[in-house]
Amino acid sequence: MPESPEPPAVGPQAHLKDPLVASVLAWLVPGLGHLYQGRYPKAALLFVSILGTFLYGLFLGSDQQAGWGRVVYFSFRQNDVRLYYLCQIGVGLPALPALVQADLVHRGKRPFCHALMAPPKLHAGDPPQPDPKNPDDPGQQTCGDVVRSLARFFELGSLYTAIAGLLNVLAIYDACCGPVLPEPAKDKDNGDETKPDGPKRKEEPAETPA
Repeated sequence: MPESPEPPAVGPQAHLKDPLVASVLAWLVPGLGHLYQGRYPKAALLFVSILGTFLYGLFLGSDQQAGWGRVVYFSFRQNDVRLYYLCQIGVGLPALPALVQADLVHRGKRPFCHALMAPPKLHAGDPPQPDPKNPDDPGQQTCGDVVRSLARFFELGSLYTAIAGLLNVLAIYDACCGPVLPEPAKDKDNGDETKPDGPKRKEEPAETPA
């Protein structure tokens, strides 16, 4: 009687610990959830690749006149709905200063750190008011000023930072649910379907002697 084929060997499963904690850590800092799970090579790869992509996008979206990291900011104002930020926030803590800066600007206060991730003004007369001690304050730049100053790097920086956030969403899923592994094949004796070995030859009836 022919033996049923043995199922292919499946590699060892990753120890995911607490998936919820790992997911939160993976969102806060790329690779931190995998570090918590003891998956050190993947943690290092995600940290360097995702955070490197995000920081490069910030670099592209920065200059002395426009301010630092002006491609990452939170704004859902009329005529300035920043949908990019919904992707950028996926990178976690590195994108959170944008929320702090948006709150400061909304309350009429000046943004900090050379307008890092601060939303630009819609109109030149909007708050915050100019600082007489700092006439070149980038917090006074309008949306049009920022786009003109950064030129094509405004869109490039926006794309790089958004891609980094979306990549970290995949990393969060991996930290929560683990790597996707193939299911082992099941034999026919248990009533499961398997891939046929090939077309079966039709048996010919045995000849009867004359």
